[in-house]
Amino acid sequence: MAELDQKWKENKPGKMFVDQSCIACDACVLSAPKNFAMHEEDGHAFVVKQPDTPEEEAACKEAMEGCPVEAIGDFGESEG
Repeated sequence: MAELDQKWKENKPGKMFVDQSCIACDACVLSAPKNFAMHEEDGHAFVVKQPDTPEEEAACKEAMEGCPVEAIGDFGESEG
């Protein structure tokens, strides 16, 4: 399970986040390319855009369920 207190600072503020257990497997980027990106320098994924459509929500859920190390969380801070 992703740990909110270990999320990467690059995550866009909001509900979805990637924490420091990420192994840079690219699964989330492949599942939800509009919402996840890879930090090439540091070797980890992060949320580049919070989901704001039903399609993006579904893609992010698929990414979260497919993460082999459970590094994606969906209980971060609310925007605003």
